[in-house]
Amino acid sequence: MLDLAVVIVTWQVRDLALDALRSLYADLETSDLAAKVYVVDNASDDGTVNAIRREFPQVELIASQDNLGFAAGNNLAIRKMGFGKDSHIAEDQLPAAVYLLNPDTVTTSGATRTLYDALMSESQVGLVGAQLEYGDGSFQHGAFAFPGLRQLWVEFFPTPGRFIEGRFNGRYPREDYAKSQPFPVDFTLGATMMLKREVIQQTDGFDEAFFMYCEEVDWAWRIRKAGWEILCVPSARVVHLVGQSTSQVKPRSIENLWSSRLRLFEKHYPAWKFWLAKRMVVMGMQRKVRQLLRDEPLENAERDAVLTAYRRMIAMAQE
Repeated sequence: MLDLAVVIVTWQVRDLALDALRSLYADLETSDLAAKVYVVDNASDDGTVNAIRREFPQVELIASQDNLGFAAGNNLAIRKMGFGKDSHIAEDQLPAAVYLLNPDTVTTSGATRTLYDALMSESQVGLVGAQLEYGDGSFQHGAFAFPGLRQLWVEFFPTPGRFIEGRFNGRYPREDYAKSQPFPVDFTLGATMMLKREVIQQTDGFDEAFFMYCEEVDWAWRIRKAGWEILCVPSARVVHLVGQSTSQVKPRSIENLWSSRLRLFEKHYPAWKFWLAKRMVVMGMQRKVRQLLRDEPLENAERDAVLTAYRRMIAMAQE
């Protein structure tokens, strides 16, 4: 029986994905975990599939003909393992844990085993995530409080710096990370999510209506509502190079991000709070339009594409 199944979903990040796999396998070799790695490629045309087949023939590679997005891509691998309501595989034949790992990551020595041990340390713990750092070694927030109206305010309107890095904006204190002990959080960033099989069985994976962004927030919200505890594990360190796939298409990323956030708010907020959140999005997007027109008055294709994305989000929030 597998202790751990790892899933990496890729799109147009061949070299980063190869680096992620190299560091992951190096870590797994010293972990004493029985593990299997799955890669789902979302129709990349940069040679990702062939490169992984050449260097890592042991990977269970799923080459999708379509770009399924992050949520559906991960779910595809999870179903292939045997999870799902229609599966005939006994629960004790499933991996004890599933680790969802971004392709723009580098695993440091011991991180995978440390996460696994933290996940299995207490019966009520259902999801854990690593402490993240940027490529230069500097600190990166890897866990957050569920998004509320205060975080929306910070997104759009002037806010003192001390509030941006604090609980007002859903950040946990640096002191919590510095203690090196696992601490409870609302959700961990989707770059590193390790879940018990029982959690996946109970909560049924990602909501595929989230093509990209907020899918990990939604799933964590459902996991918490189901009674499980979520931990950030500072002693497990993973380098996260941040948004290498999504940064390639900025206007589309704007639309993906904010359509997903609106869906998240509608799904988890009471009606009054969802209405207020939509009003804040409209005002914030209108402010961004005015700023862009002021700062870049001359027409160009990139500016116009971003303006179109903002205006589409205004229309969506006004529905």
